[in-house]
Amino acid sequence: MEKAIKKADVLIEALPYIKSYSGKIFVIKYGGSALINPEIKKGVLQDIVFMSYVGIRPILVHGGGPFINEEFRKLGKKVKFTEGLRVTTKDDITVVDRVLSQVNEGIVNDIKKLGGRALGMNTTKKNIIKARPHKESKILGFVGEIDAVNVDTIRNAVRPRTIPVISPVSIGEDNELYNINADDASSEIAIALKAVKLVLLTDVKGIMRHKGDESSLISTLAMKDADTLIARKVIQSGMIPKVKACMNALRSGVSKTHIIDGRIPHSLLLEIFTDKGIGTEILKDK
Repeated sequence: MEKAIKKADVLIEALPYIKSYSGKIFVIKYGGSALINPEIKKGVLQDIVFMSYVGIRPILVHGGGPFINEEFRKLGKKVKFTEGLRVTTKDDITVVDRVLSQVNEGIVNDIKKLGGRALGMNTTKKNIIKARPHKESKILGFVGEIDAVNVDTIRNAVRPRTIPVISPVSIGEDNELYNINADDASSEIAIALKAVKLVLLTDVKGIMRHKGDESSLISTLAMKDADTLIARKVIQSGMIPKVKACMNALRSGVSKTHIIDGRIPHSLLLEIFTDKGIGTEILKDK
């Protein structure tokens, strides 16, 4: 009986959040270990299907770094990053596009197996994102920045309670393929769709004040403090684009942003539907 009561308590705790978020758009960036481990992957996608069933409109933007790295290894290609962004040659971008298309198809099929509805949106085929060369293109190669988001196409996919699953490779005005950082893509999509939340799943607990010390997790962080932590190199490497993506979204109207550990079972539900949450919430300055 006690277990049943605890389950009821959990549902009651979630009720105000369900009421508040029903009909609202959430953009979720999904990558890292959560893509690889079958059990973790199942939990993440169950959470997203749950959201769609309680009236939330989730949009899933995925990466595929581990799969791309593995494919590069098989092909004898070097993996190189600059400030968390993958250096991508013209030859590399065709590999990235192929791998991410496979990842996209796999996620869509897994959502359907869990009872959800999903629509794969490969940006190179559906013109979801228009790109331009990155300002550091001389260093990064075929890495792009987002010029425009096709809002109507995505919104039409969300309306019938379908989960859009978006791959972040895009075509530029020059008709070239560009690799868009999935954190940046999710941020720009959240802004364009006027999402109330942007959630980035990663492989760490959140932002730590002291590297490697999980007890120093920062639960809530103001934008001005995030800038300070980047300057002091407390936030570094792959976490930098995530934090910048969150700040970009906040400056442009997204209400709240979250960086959470996708490896924790049902981390999305814990962050969104419980009072305490589990990761780092980045908020606008007061």
